[in-house]
Amino acid sequence: MTAKRRFIVIGAGMSGILAAIRLKEAGQTDFVVYEKGSSIGGTWRENRYPGLTCDVPAHCYTYSFAPHADWSAFYAPGPEIKAYFEKVIDDFAVRDFIWLNHEVTACEWDGSRWQVTLADGAQDSADIVIAASGVLHHINDPAIPGKESFAGAMFHSARWDDSVALEGKRIGIIGNGSTGVQIVTALADVASSLVHFQRSPQWVMPVQQFAYSDEDRAAFRADPDRIDAIRFGDDYWNGIRRFNSAIVDPDSPAMREIEELCSRNLEESVRDPALREKLRPNYRAACKRLIYSWSYYDAVQKPDVDVEVGQIERVEPEGIRMKDGTFHPLDVIVLATGFRADRFIRPTTVKGAEGADLDDFWKERPTAHYAVTLPGFPNFFMLNGPTGPVGNFSLIDIAERQWDYLAQLMEPILQGEARTVEPTAEAHADYDRRRTEAARQTIFGSGCTSWYLDKDGVPLTWPWSYDAFAEAMARPVPEEYRWA
Repeated sequence: MTAKRRFIVIGAGMSGILAAIRLKEAGQTDFVVYEKGSSIGGTWRENRYPGLTCDVPAHCYTYSFAPHADWSAFYAPGPEIKAYFEKVIDDFAVRDFIWLNHEVTACEWDGSRWQVTLADGAQDSADIVIAASGVLHHINDPAIPGKESFAGAMFHSARWDDSVALEGKRIGIIGNGSTGVQIVTALADVASSLVHFQRSPQWVMPVQQFAYSDEDRAAFRADPDRIDAIRFGDDYWNGIRRFNSAIVDPDSPAMREIEELCSRNLEESVRDPALREKLRPNYRAACKRLIYSWSYYDAVQKPDVDVEVGQIERVEPEGIRMKDGTFHPLDVIVLATGFRADRFIRPTTVKGAEGADLDDFWKERPTAHYAVTLPGFPNFFMLNGPTGPVGNFSLIDIAERQWDYLAQLMEPILQGEARTVEPTAEAHADYDRRRTEAARQTIFGSGCTSWYLDKDGVPLTWPWSYDAFAEAMARPVPEEYRWA
């Protein structure tokens, strides 16, 4: 008979919602999902900027058990994704398990249970903690001299200020990851003038966006096989495997194909030779996370849009001064400067068995055994934790595979055959050594700066094939774990 255990899930983004649904399906009812924000959705709550779009096809960015027929387009806009998650928690009746505005500040193992402290001082305890806190939620606030002197409106893209009118304004966008590219594309026709400040240009993978008609959506509802044809079809998965092969082996034919596609896109899309050279990266394609866009090159060729690739000297009350003396007068500055991707659950304090401290354990770099478990931290699991796969594919699929893995680790505990589980220090050390060595050889380690890298320039990512990850998640290796 399955034993009842108390679970605490941290975070009600995509992974936390998955955990709640899977726990409920398994017959567990003594659990709570603590969410620091005022609503669910994780990154899709934090980000509300104009042009926000997922770069994974909408039907592939859904839970396997919750297909959705009503996407408006092949690549879904952010508000629809947030609405999808809201619908899922109601469809699977887990909303009552989610406590909003409840930030977890500390987790401490007392020898038999996790003692959890909330921001308001409240205490809770659990047999098992699942950290589903995500990666992209601690904003990266750039240290640009003079920021505080700016007379206009300035805000981070993940703290969008809806009170600021943008029509006819002189707008500067700092940062050119997916966020910066999407904002530039959305505001190019809104601003009177727009400057896109880029520390380094990006390779852009050409993709096609198209809307789904009412007839398309009706067909998806009538025949779910049409959704499966997209979600599980060769077009999507061959692309995933090609991209993953390129990451793992930078000298592969797959990488040459990706570089050729990106290079041809730049050559054929940008007419002005001077602008084309401004937009040409000096590193290999996919070294940074690839930009998927169907309209960015069109946007930056509009007469009132300027691309600035020089270094920023400082922000002044009326705009931005470059190191070469060029001055850009601005009314609004948007900091599309991303997130601190090395934080994960931190600043929450996590203290494990025998004095283990997560900050000490992650002193060299954030790491977790197969991105899920930590030696010295019994009954503590992570979804989309450090060293997991990242890239232009669905993290929902990654999280579902990770859940299958950790569910097997929890099974002896739920059957009353054990009280705790954790990886051995030896097994994790071996994994981390192998992973680090392999990560240095991936395209992410080929010589550019990106949020994939730790403080020593080592990619924090899964360095092997997608299929190798699926195989690893299919069944834990018992010898790598200790059940007590």
